[in-house]
Amino acid sequence: MRPLYARVVKLPRWPRRSPTFGLLLGLLVSLTAVIAYSAYITSQLKGLRRLQSNLIDRNRKDSLQLLRIQNDLNLLAVAMRDMIDNDEPYPLTAWSSQFQRIRTDLDDAMRREGGFAPTSRSAEQSAELSRALAQFWNAAERVFLLAGEGNEKSARAQIQLSLQARQASLSTTVSRLLVQNSENENIAAQRIVEIYDRVQREVYAFLGATLAAILLTGFSMIRWTRRLFAQMAELSDRRSELAQKLITTQESTLRYISRELHDEFGQILTAIGAMLGRAGAHASDPARWRADLQEACEITQETLDRVRSLSQALHPVMLDEAGLLPTIDWYLPTMERQSGIAISYEKAGEPFEVTSTAAVQIYRVVQEALNNVARHSGAKRAWVRLQFSSSALQLEVEDHGKGIRVSSPAKPGIGMVAMRERAELMGGHVEFLSPVGGGTLVRLGVPKERIEARAKEHK
Repeated sequence: MRPLYARVVKLPRWPRRSPTFGLLLGLLVSLTAVIAYSAYITSQLKGLRRLQSNLIDRNRKDSLQLLRIQNDLNLLAVAMRDMIDNDEPYPLTAWSSQFQRIRTDLDDAMRREGGFAPTSRSAEQSAELSRALAQFWNAAERVFLLAGEGNEKSARAQIQLSLQARQASLSTTVSRLLVQNSENENIAAQRIVEIYDRVQREVYAFLGATLAAILLTGFSMIRWTRRLFAQMAELSDRRSELAQKLITTQESTLRYISRELHDEFGQILTAIGAMLGRAGAHASDPARWRADLQEACEITQETLDRVRSLSQALHPVMLDEAGLLPTIDWYLPTMERQSGIAISYEKAGEPFEVTSTAAVQIYRVVQEALNNVARHSGAKRAWVRLQFSSSALQLEVEDHGKGIRVSSPAKPGIGMVAMRERAELMGGHVEFLSPVGGGTLVRLGVPKERIEARAKEHK
């Protein structure tokens, strides 16, 4: 069974998520809020304008007409009083023309008032006023008819009994309508004040929400900007550190190759020359001559093997010729012989094409991880697992040795830095995990689409 992993020991990584979506979402929310609030304010203003035009202005015009009606009713009351007092030496029919002028004005006032009547007034109220006025004029016509027939006494009695009562009822109805209009205006004024108060409160709430959104977006921008600058500073430090370590490694590699060429191959070639010279001196002795030649051939073959081994260590040509899997199949037994570590190799999934560019990086991660096992872990066994899935390639190199030191993860070695850089070059990621039982697990994941993109670029 594969071991469980209790904790993660890996190099610090900043999140790769872009802040663009969050900032655009904040901008969209702010714009939506502004548009929605503008629409709301517009609807409130339209309602307020409608309230003022349909209610207040209508009430005011209606009240003016009611006052006109009331004034005409007062003129009728004065005229009827004069008719009853009989102080003037005129017959009752003399007031007929005055009644006719007042009736004409009343009809015009009633017609205008009907157009301005508020919506809150019921149809019964409007009908009641028109019906009472019609009854008044019918009674007035009967009075003038009696007066015209010479029955002025009966006509004056009808004025006292009928006309004055009907006029008083009409005045009361008009007064009640005026009071109702006044109440409607007060209600409308109160509603206007409530609308203004509500809009004012909502303006403050909107300003507060807008300020909060601006502050939130600003803090988010500051946060992402600080994170971006921190990431840039960290990347700069990493590049500087990597450059220094690469220069050091390059010099060390060149020094190693120079030493190998000078010490090993120089001595070997010197020995071969001495052996060939000795073989020439012993040409008269076939047995000694053949022995010297055999020794020279063995040294030459050993030198050739060492040159090939050094060449493969610098860059395995097999990667370009055979591909990743055959190269790993060749390298792991070679590593076993050189290091004495037993390596278990597992492959899973359906392999897909891996270009030489990506293959070099994956091979170097395997090589560096096993070199760390051999140099630092003290383990005698290691596991290499290579898994191909529909979406990615995953490589694991595991040992149960000393493990990674967690005390200073900010100062990784050149091997860990190189593995991380190689993973990022392929668009993947590398993790350094510590199993429960101790040791180290190096896990490399590379998306298949990035490998295929590399393959298309390579073609």
